[in-house]
Amino acid sequence: MGFLLDKCTFTPYNGATICDCDSFNCGHEDLNDFFTNDSVDWSKQLLGKSYCFTLDENPSKIVCAFTVSNDSIKTKTLPGSRRKKVIKQIPSEKRMRSYPAVLIGRLGVNKSYRMVEGEESSTGDQLMDFIKSWFIDGANKTGCRFVVVDSYNEAKALRYYKRNGFEPLFSSESQEKEYTGLSESDVLKTRMFYFDLILLTD
Repeated sequence: MGFLLDKCTFTPYNGATICDCDSFNCGHEDLNDFFTNDSVDWSKQLLGKSYCFTLDENPSKIVCAFTVSNDSIKTKTLPGSRRKKVIKQIPSEKRMRSYPAVLIGRLGVNKSYRMVEGEESSTGDQLMDFIKSWFIDGANKTGCRFVVVDSYNEAKALRYYKRNGFEPLFSSESQEKEYTGLSESDVLKTRMFYFDLILLTD
């Protein structure tokens, strides 16, 4: 099974979690600040729900955390070649202008548990496998074709999503800047990636 499912407990990340657990530190200042100061209000405003895994042998330790919300991929606004790439696995009679997706708004793994002795895969990779499987489970109450993420445009984050099968929604930073209304001289702080969940249902 793996470290996360065998030795950790999945639970909502809320005010009680923050009070009962040690401060979460994934090594990224912006993510730490969100999970410490903003995630509860984000949930109250119905903008996203946060969850985490805590360590069974020491429940005060948050191993990893993530936030998800509803989203969509609007293919009608994509460049032609990218639109064809996104919908290539969708039968022509089922094609639409917009497809349901879940957005991973935030995701972080505790610095102390990124790699666990004896595990073949990193904790972050196990977490992504869990999230993907969560949304193709028969108990899922809504249709969800894609997982999307607006990743930090940082080498480590980009490698993580590519390693886990995500593809960039745009072929280049220039193309993404044009789509988001940025000028060529602007800094692109995030990159949009997607994963087609149908690949896991065969």
